[in-house]
Amino acid sequence: MFKLKPSVLTLALAAAGLPLAMVHSAAFAAEPQQSEPQQTSDPTEKETDNQGKLNPEDVERIEVTGYRRSLIDSLNAKRFGDTVSEQLSADDLGALPDVSMADALTRLPGISAVRTGGQAAEINIRGMSGGFVFSTLNGREQVSTSGSRSIEFDQYPSELINSAAVYKSPKASLIEGGLAGTVELATASPLAADKEHNVTLNARGMYNDRASEVYGAEEFGHRLSFSYQGKFLDETLGVALGYARLEQPSVATQFIGLAYSDNKDVDGLADDTNGPEANPANEYISEGFEMQHLGGVEVRNGYMGAIEWAPVSNFKLKADAFLSRFDSEAFARGFRVKLGGPTTAVANPVLDGNSVIGGTFNRTTQSYTRVELVNDDNQDFDQVNSFGVNADWQITDRLNVAADVSYSSAKSDFRNGLLWSNVAVDANADKPIFDENVSISYLLNGLDLPDLGFNQADAFSDINRVMVSKYGIYPYENEDEVTAYRLDFKYDLDSDWLSSVEFGVRWSDRTYSNDRSVFEYGNDGGFSSTQPPLRLTQDMVTVVDWSGDFSYFPSYLAIDLDKALNAWFPEGIPQPVQTWGNADGVLDPMGYTTNYSWSVLQSGEVYEKVLASYLMFNIDTEIGGLPLTGNIGLRVVDTDQSATMLQNVGGDPAQGAQYIVDENGIVNDLYAPTVVGTTYTDYLPSMNLSLKLTDDSQLRFAAAKVMARPPINRLAGDVSASVNDDGEINGSSTNNPFLMPFYATQYDLSYEYYFEEGALVAALFYKDIDSFIDTVAIDDFDFRGHGFNVPDYIVDPVSGEQIETTNGTYTTAVNNTEGGYIRGLELAYTQVFASLPSPFDGLGVNTSYSYTDSEVQKLTSLGGDSVPQTLEGLSKHVANLTLFYGYEGFETRISARYRSSFVSEQVAINSQVVNYDAETVIDYQASYQINDNLGVLFQVNNLTDEPTKSYFGTEAKTGTLQYFGRQFFLGVTYAM
Repeated sequence: MFKLKPSVLTLALAAAGLPLAMVHSAAFAAEPQQSEPQQTSDPTEKETDNQGKLNPEDVERIEVTGYRRSLIDSLNAKRFGDTVSEQLSADDLGALPDVSMADALTRLPGISAVRTGGQAAEINIRGMSGGFVFSTLNGREQVSTSGSRSIEFDQYPSELINSAAVYKSPKASLIEGGLAGTVELATASPLAADKEHNVTLNARGMYNDRASEVYGAEEFGHRLSFSYQGKFLDETLGVALGYARLEQPSVATQFIGLAYSDNKDVDGLADDTNGPEANPANEYISEGFEMQHLGGVEVRNGYMGAIEWAPVSNFKLKADAFLSRFDSEAFARGFRVKLGGPTTAVANPVLDGNSVIGGTFNRTTQSYTRVELVNDDNQDFDQVNSFGVNADWQITDRLNVAADVSYSSAKSDFRNGLLWSNVAVDANADKPIFDENVSISYLLNGLDLPDLGFNQADAFSDINRVMVSKYGIYPYENEDEVTAYRLDFKYDLDSDWLSSVEFGVRWSDRTYSNDRSVFEYGNDGGFSSTQPPLRLTQDMVTVVDWSGDFSYFPSYLAIDLDKALNAWFPEGIPQPVQTWGNADGVLDPMGYTTNYSWSVLQSGEVYEKVLASYLMFNIDTEIGGLPLTGNIGLRVVDTDQSATMLQNVGGDPAQGAQYIVDENGIVNDLYAPTVVGTTYTDYLPSMNLSLKLTDDSQLRFAAAKVMARPPINRLAGDVSASVNDDGEINGSSTNNPFLMPFYATQYDLSYEYYFEEGALVAALFYKDIDSFIDTVAIDDFDFRGHGFNVPDYIVDPVSGEQIETTNGTYTTAVNNTEGGYIRGLELAYTQVFASLPSPFDGLGVNTSYSYTDSEVQKLTSLGGDSVPQTLEGLSKHVANLTLFYGYEGFETRISARYRSSFVSEQVAINSQVVNYDAETVIDYQASYQINDNLGVLFQVNNLTDEPTKSYFGTEAKTGTLQYFGRQFFLGVTYAM
């Protein structure tokens, strides 16, 4: 066996930047790799060099192991692909050490991640959020547990994924939906494995260094994986099996500022000299803030299986399955501070513009100023299933036919359990009294922790003062499934311009449902006489102190949930006593104290049927003596979308009113169920061209019209309308079954240059987006004309006179937000210093940088006055840098991922889109291959314990400050 100096093929590092893969491979001859194994018809097609393509016979053979093998495969997929894409590949199942595919994908140029609980979950592509990212597994559409279009990438173990591609430009044969880009994940094809039998075992222990600061948190976890690939019956039958388990501690210490939704004149000034905007009468006040310890355990079990049969050379049948079970049980303990709204007394206010960011807040007889002790218990059980059967038949030398049937489903069962406690004057009294002597002092310090002071601080850890006052459970279930059928044809042509023509059809049927329900007992704002609070005993509680940077926060009581509930409800949780009567059509056979009609209105189903067809010509010619390849095509998509809706018919059975019962027995008789929706047809042309300038360089150009459908949960019907005492009709709907897709026209231009020890890639992109979804208020809305069942008049309860109804405001989601451009530059550079003398020839660097700019802005008023906010998911600057070194079985790397400030949904606070500060996440890894089979690995994720920090409009108005800790891994890999 011989070794050659690393050729240009090692420049795959420029495309991948993958972590180390501790596996061994034999000599490898580079040849064109298909970039879309499930989207094309002939994955075994060989290419010749008569049009400037790479001929395997003319390529030097080199011996590569592990990391470089993966990089070479990644490069071949990128270099010979027919779209603008980024690729990464694993040499074998289990070769990627990342916790999930989200971590792996963020190492590619132009891709960044939003960290949730310290882990990368949602990915952003070229400045666009996860809602614009379409994802497939083995070429098949995947549904999500999130209720949106974007999949949760942390539910996909990297150990079970063989390759991933991010298509930044589409082609007609790709399933529509990726306005930002399409992520294609692929599991193993066992007949394509190098060896007859492959077995890989991974075992790693895990430790979080911040867990010791959180009472009750787990410090240790583990990762285990097993995979097998085998070929039988003279390599006509292949089998692949994989299992991956992750059990990791979920830890965070956080401060969360809440939105500025209240207002009050705190400075006593209202100078109209320069107009009321110069110094308005009222200043904006935050709802409050939270200080919390988070802990828990996340358990993910992933399963993969595939059977591949090729009885003859021109036919192949493959069936595969992927399953993921991601269960999370977590607690959040600490304080929830309510500042009290416009009726609170404010002393010594500190302002940032027109918003209060500090001062002393004292409770009044009218205000709700208080400090709640919270012991939240959250459970989330997620399931992802994907099944498919694919047949590929080369009928003649020219004609290929591929058929595919698939089913994807996802289910999420999230249960948010809350236990509130409040301070009593004396918890031992016969009738405890809520302590209304509340004074809260605070001063925000921007992206640093605030100054805090509480007059009740000593009481927060005293069981003679603290009493449990309310318990609530808020289940939220999502189910999403899609069945799809696909038929593709490819016919080779004998032409100087075209190599082949492809055409096909795809039909999909998708159903999404959500189910909301609620149970509450007690009062979080005080003590209820009919549902009295619980006196705590010593065995139920533990005094918790804060540590580190948070050590000046007051101590509090961590409450054992089971012991408290068993003491409060020894005979089981009782049904509450009714006090509201038969309001708003809610009947009360179960005796509920509150009108819970919202839980019924926010439950429902969405139906989506899509018929898509395409025609695409593959180009293979010369222009001015230079080889030109690519494709041009058109995809036509017919969509039929609808959703269930409850129309308020005032309980009239003649108009279809029905008794609607939720899972807790709450009955509503006002509404008539109906189904509403719309249909539309889209024409999506696309073109991809690749011009080979020299043997070492090529120029790519792509243009296309692209679309992304709205998040599927935004199509749900949750319309409500009511008439006030003045006869004015007002209504609202968070969602809208008539929402149309996002559309954009995009252009890509990239240049790739390969040299002996590396590569340089530069790309420009431009997207012209038509519109975005936004929630707007429509004044003087014609409710009756839009099908709302509303009365012509109401009767004054005092005078008995008829009051004619008038149209008011309807607030809903619409496609009328003005669009705009997104444009940017991407650079990727790799250098393998193979020409240096040993042992320095193992050094290398891989780096990428992207700049993204957009004119798209939205106004946000979460921080008080409305201020412009950039497009969600957009960081102007995203950079990756990896330094690596390998020598005689030892490999090490350190990598940094940087993204500048961006906009995203605030951690732990739903529907609050805020600004996030820039962040740099650094990871380190070292491995040693002891022999051909056994290797050891050590790695640290988030080496500098980088927090996430957010703010409302300006940095002075603190959002979330969340610290996750470092994760340490130590493990072994065995492969044979």
